[in-house]
Amino acid sequence: MTNQISHTVERTSLGIESNKLGVWSFLSSETVFFSALIVTYVIMHGKNVVGPLPQQVLDVPLTAVNTFVLICSSFTMVSALAAIQKGQTKALKGWLIATMVLGAAFLCGQAYEFSLLIGQGLSLSSNVFGATFFTLTGFHGTHVLIGLIWIGFVLRKAYNGKLSQENSLPVELVGLYWHFVDLVWIIIFTIVYLI
Repeated sequence: MTNQISHTVERTSLGIESNKLGVWSFLSSETVFFSALIVTYVIMHGKNVVGPLPQQVLDVPLTAVNTFVLICSSFTMVSALAAIQKGQTKALKGWLIATMVLGAAFLCGQAYEFSLLIGQGLSLSSNVFGATFFTLTGFHGTHVLIGLIWIGFVLRKAYNGKLSQENSLPVELVGLYWHFVDLVWIIIFTIVYLI
């Protein structure tokens, strides 16, 4: 006897699933939010610099490794969605756990970088660069943490047997958010660390 999971899909007048439209709308507002933070960073970059300069304190190789870890987590998230769409719930669980481990590793790397920067005299109150840097990267880190919590809820659904090939939308939705967070980090890394 198979355990069939029934689910109802609510669609908008555009034919889009309402949950998916909600996530896309949320990500649109987050795009505006991060755009404002990034533009503020770019405008304030190099102004009123007292104390450590960005090029003196930022560790590009360390952050490049951290960026690679986050990019790998996008791959594991894609693999999680592919697994559930094929009905492979065991593989889904493994890929979600891998995504969480990589996301947590990214946050640990970011915390380590923050501790190094604070040790070198850079803080939210040290100068404009410190204020904009910690605000921008800190908010991104908060979004990663929110993503990890969300993935945890989806993983719990997987362990409770509430996800199936026919009901993969929760994985798709958290995947959209996770890929957004990864994309935002690639932009932040390029602007803050490479330019």
